[in-house]
Amino acid sequence: MSERSALRTQLEALTRELVKFGAVGGAGVVVNFAVFNLVRQLTEVPVVRASIIATVVATGTNYLGYRYFTYRDRDKRGRTKELTLFLLFSAVGLIIENGLLYIATYGFGWDSRLQSNVFKFLGIGIATLFRFWSYRTWVFRTLPAREAIETAESFLDDDAHRPSHPRSGSRK
Repeated sequence: MSERSALRTQLEALTRELVKFGAVGGAGVVVNFAVFNLVRQLTEVPVVRASIIATVVATGTNYLGYRYFTYRDRDKRGRTKELTLFLLFSAVGLIIENGLLYIATYGFGWDSRLQSNVFKFLGIGIATLFRFWSYRTWVFRTLPAREAIETAESFLDDDAHRPSHPRSGSRK
């Protein structure tokens, strides 16, 4: 494989990963904003606490999406370590996201519903860059090439050994 085609393959894989990460993250943003605004509308919980609650709920839904959709082909050994790292990096993302909202709300007095949603959105954006880097680098690690090939081959072997069920041509 030439260097150019290897680079193209890597860029295509990164693009697919970004699209999947964005799809899960987009769903997480919807969950995050829905919970945030519901908590603010239905309770007297202060704005940053409402945002933290929403971020925690979205983090739970995002883990499922990342593990079983975006990074389903990644190393599945050591789930306890994976979940621990996911929660650790998610907590850092939570601090980034809600730290910006805290500064806007309590530092500058920007606490209308619109302002809170704008700064929450900006915080999510900045935290997402950190999360993407940390999740792909530390949490959902790629399998070494040899293991990836062996995993794919075993999957194909399993399919080859399954009994087939031919369709009957006649109907009763």
